[in-house]
Amino acid sequence: MTELVYTLEIINPQLFYGPNNVHINLIKSKYPKLQFVARGDEIKVFGDQTSLDSFAAGMAVLEKLYIKKGELNERLIQEALAIDFDVNQISENPDDEVLFIGTRGQKIKAKTKNQKRMLEASKDNDILFAIGPAGTGKTYTAVALAVLALKNREIRRIILTRPAVEAGESLGFLPGDLKEKIDPYLRPLYDALEDMIPLDKLKSMVESRTVEIAPLAFMRGRTLDNCYVILDEAQNSTDLQLKMFLTRMGPNAKLIITGDMTQVDLPRKQQSGLYKALKILKNIKGISIVELDTEDVVRHRLVKEIIKAYDRSDEFQSESRRSNGQTNEIQKHSDINSKESDINNTASNSTQMDQDPINSSIEPKND
Repeated sequence: MTELVYTLEIINPQLFYGPNNVHINLIKSKYPKLQFVARGDEIKVFGDQTSLDSFAAGMAVLEKLYIKKGELNERLIQEALAIDFDVNQISENPDDEVLFIGTRGQKIKAKTKNQKRMLEASKDNDILFAIGPAGTGKTYTAVALAVLALKNREIRRIILTRPAVEAGESLGFLPGDLKEKIDPYLRPLYDALEDMIPLDKLKSMVESRTVEIAPLAFMRGRTLDNCYVILDEAQNSTDLQLKMFLTRMGPNAKLIITGDMTQVDLPRKQQSGLYKALKILKNIKGISIVELDTEDVVRHRLVKEIIKAYDRSDEFQSESRRSNGQTNEIQKHSDINSKESDINNTASNSTQMDQDPINSSIEPKND
């Protein structure tokens, strides 16, 4: 008797079992020659190899239907496990590709043109820069790509990091242990993960370091291999920090760097390392840069209008500074010309005095 272990990584376990185990019992009835031992998200199946192969093929079809439909019910199970069901009947639209189903049954997929460009770029490049304003789904899409790679066993770990710039990378003054100190700065990453991985499973993955979340400073000295590494809020990293991060990359790693150049929180005299990286790395093969814009905003509709309003304000201020600079330059040249004119007039008067005998000598007295 042969054993096969089927892990529920695509289908939500609660949906797979169904109310009162109705779904799992239906699946068992379709494979009477197999024995099932189901515990949580792991199902051990025992039987002859032919029956096990049939079960594995049926589960592949069921997963595909689940991703396509975003739901699971008795009808879909019957359809997926039908002997004459052709998997090619499931229509696929590459422009509407669903990566997987989230913890709330939602379809995790790229929603905008540039989010789809991120997906395409990640297939052919090992380093991806995703740059754009708030609310464009940069971080969410990056986390989804990493979770998908983990589900497909393309990698062993996910590492998520961001600069704890608000605390100056020095977290000692905050209360609590290390995890409690850094959690507030990494909360957006947790939020994305909790949308995609069941909470109990995520907790287990964090404890086993399959998923690691840490501040950027903790990356120093490491080699990051067989993993997906996401650097979020990269605009708040310095030149040295970003160089350090990029050079941690192992031979089987993928990196995604996200950032918003309009929200740099570094001290005024310190330039963002992301600005330099985008400039000097853009022509290197294997590195892709995807720029998102206001059309990619997936938050509240007002977020798009707020970003546009701030952009217009910034443009107006820049134009005013340029205009004031030109005015000051003209005034400066005018002042210089005026001073030169005064100097020339003074020099001219002095020369005339030297040449005038009446003004240059004392009239002799008459005896």
